[in-house]
Amino acid sequence: MHLAHLVAASLPAVALTYSAALDFARDHRVLAALAAARVPAGLLPLLGAVKALAVAGILAGYAVPPLGLAAVTGVVLFFAAAIATHLRVGDHRVGLPSGFGLLAAATLTLGLLAA
Repeated sequence: MHLAHLVAASLPAVALTYSAALDFARDHRVLAALAAARVPAGLLPLLGAVKALAVAGILAGYAVPPLGLAAVTGVVLFFAAAIATHLRVGDHRVGLPSGFGLLAAATLTLGLLAA
């Protein structure tokens, strides 16, 4: 695996770990974002678990690169769905999910180029 991809894969892993921790802690900012997107707060543990599993997949990708590529592809799709969910209800504050999605897309691109 190319060094640039290894470094790039670390960035979404760290960001997703932090995001999952906020989900599990039921951070007030996360709850406000869910409310703005009209997503039930009861889904928060599931969203945190999805992010935590994505981190596990990204880290496993260091040993098994196709697994990491699959995980980061899932992250891109997850945040594309998050953006669509916000836009669906007229909430145009999509900077954070866009940033996560672009970070994951860059990692995916580097991973595909390194393969």
